[in-house]
Amino acid sequence: MSNFHYYHQELYIEQVGLAKIAALWDTPTYVYSLSTLRANYQAFSRTLKSQPHLICYAVKASSNIGLLNFLAAQGCGFDIVSQGELHRVLAAGGDPKKIVFSGVGKSEQDIRLALSKGILCFNVESKPELQRIALIAKELNLIAAISIRVNPNVDAQTHPYIATGLKTHKFGVEVDTALELYQYASQLPHLMIKGIDCHIGSQITQLAPFLEALTQVLQLIDHLNQIGMTISHLNLGGGLGVRYQNETPPSIEAYCNALLQKLAGRKLTLLLEPGRSLVANTGILLTRLEYIKHGSEKNFAIVDAGMNDLLRPSLYDAWHNIYPVMQDPNLPEARYDVVGPVCESGDFFAHDRMLRVKAGDLLAIMDAGAYGFSMCSHYNSRPNPAEVAVLGEHMALIRERESYADLFKHEHLLPSWPHGA
Repeated sequence: MSNFHYYHQELYIEQVGLAKIAALWDTPTYVYSLSTLRANYQAFSRTLKSQPHLICYAVKASSNIGLLNFLAAQGCGFDIVSQGELHRVLAAGGDPKKIVFSGVGKSEQDIRLALSKGILCFNVESKPELQRIALIAKELNLIAAISIRVNPNVDAQTHPYIATGLKTHKFGVEVDTALELYQYASQLPHLMIKGIDCHIGSQITQLAPFLEALTQVLQLIDHLNQIGMTISHLNLGGGLGVRYQNETPPSIEAYCNALLQKLAGRKLTLLLEPGRSLVANTGILLTRLEYIKHGSEKNFAIVDAGMNDLLRPSLYDAWHNIYPVMQDPNLPEARYDVVGPVCESGDFFAHDRMLRVKAGDLLAIMDAGAYGFSMCSHYNSRPNPAEVAVLGEHMALIRERESYADLFKHEHLLPSWPHGA
């Protein structure tokens, strides 16, 4: 459980008991271990020290500015996919020169802001996008650094919703047409070709898909070099999986070493865009058990968190370990579906889990740091939870729990129109 452990039968995060956090900030609440986050980042940076590199955290995984600020202080860069994420990174003290902008649907406003802030590079996903960037750069009298995202048609062997590297996916440019697009880009005066980009999916638990994609990208780089086009950086995206249940993904070190072996002798700056592998095991969702409900076929542990707070089980049928904050060996063990209060049968966190729990207990839904809070919604008019960060014996509220007034503060009653209007 990394920096989560039991002490005197209470679950701790680093040196802080989770019961204390619940007492201070109530539930549901996301809680993050900053020591774990730092260790994950350092595993990347330490292993890659022999190769020029930049780690660009994928902000979409978990975007609290407190976490972004902590990563920026480690020297981390950022991978963004929206103008909102750019504003977040800048507010967190991130260096614009360490920001890459990905995504298939960049608006004119996105591009203008990114150019005005001097980001490192756009990861370009289509010819029309390339043309839009070139036009806006000309209007602003700026040079836009670009890399082209290549789609290598590699099966990442992951959930279909988070696979991105096949020809049937909306992402990137097919390898067969990428060369032509690079040649076209080289003729546009307000563009500077910096690199090549490739991202094949998320929660990938084998090295083979990464290495297959890398082989294809290196072949394209060699071809570009042969026609006099120099590529200075290689962006291999993210996607390294983590262990939620029985997965056996390669370690960060094994993954990085495999890439370094393939890159031996090449003078390329390596960019990586890890998200899940940096933050998944840093965070838990702390929730309180409201009711035990016994049925003829099922027992339900009904908690105060819902699918609006953590969507992954409902969306992907994802597994998260669930532990009671206070262990009580005297309670009878029983099989439960752990469910929330949202009016959907899909509002669940786990099926058929053996637990020793009672009403009022605190539960920790583990490995919820990635795509947890960042996918929250207000479904059923439920306010977003609080977020707390812990470092050693220190803890800090990094997002206040929303109030009910926050739910509709941007909404307006209808005006008093004339009768019959």
